[in-house]
Amino acid sequence: MDRIEAMTTLVAVVEAGNLSAAARQMNTPLATVSRRIADLEDYLKIKLLNRSTRQVTLTDAGQSFLPACRRILDELQEAERMASGEYAEPKGELFVTATPIFGRAHLLPIVAEFLKTYPEINVRLLLSDQRLNLFEEHIDVALRIGESTESSLIAIPVGSVTRVICASPGYFERTGMPTNLADLIGRDAITYEGPTAALDWHFPSQKGFDSYGVKSRIITNTPLAALDAALDGMGVVRLPSDLAKSYIESGRLIRVLREHEPTPMPAYLIHTSGRRVPRKLRAFLDFAAPRLRARLRERRPASQEPDEVLV
Repeated sequence: MDRIEAMTTLVAVVEAGNLSAAARQMNTPLATVSRRIADLEDYLKIKLLNRSTRQVTLTDAGQSFLPACRRILDELQEAERMASGEYAEPKGELFVTATPIFGRAHLLPIVAEFLKTYPEINVRLLLSDQRLNLFEEHIDVALRIGESTESSLIAIPVGSVTRVICASPGYFERTGMPTNLADLIGRDAITYEGPTAALDWHFPSQKGFDSYGVKSRIITNTPLAALDAALDGMGVVRLPSDLAKSYIESGRLIRVLREHEPTPMPAYLIHTSGRRVPRKLRAFLDFAAPRLRARLRERRPASQEPDEVLV
């Protein structure tokens, strides 16, 4: 029995929830996955999993053994990185994640430039709306919006994002420029929050929030489609500031009612706080952070932000 292989399989089964799902994720026959778990239980002379038709749960012994498995596998991966030279020079595969909109708009262009500069590094870029666990998924760095509550992570501030109200110059020429929130009532709106938010827009106020009825002429499920509709003069839209920024600066969109925008949410590059940072990760952080700050910076004096903070 290969104990490392068996421990890897145990971790995969627990994270997937059942043997079948783990077998699919590992691209391994179900019978092989089941045999590895059985062999590991026989070797340890304990039962690690309670099996049912649809799921598995850890026994008391399994709950004690699983953290040790994860620690051993992490240390093995760390040793392999050191042996391969990842700590000596920037090379290897870098696993990066971000939301689809933020990743496509900002991270992908930076990654393309980064790869030209570092030919020995390959990037695996995962764009997902899910807030993935960097430790469990073995992710090197994540670009995230909003305050992080995770412990033992390093956060590098790269800017902030809010939601801006805007429309094309042509639309405002036809309807007039809104001067207060009441002017939004009955206006043609472009919404992408979903049907449940199509009739009202909410804005922060002293009593929590105020609602204003808008007339959604088009409802879509992505900000990119809403942006295209706004550029075509179809109505007023609320967009992430980073997505609308270049169009506002070029005059293709006009930003209005800035005083009613919600509090900006911070943007961070997040990575695990290992004892040693691989050169490939340090190279990416040093390369990407200033470029992200330039992309997300408002037209105002730059704030003196710390380079890295614990979150």
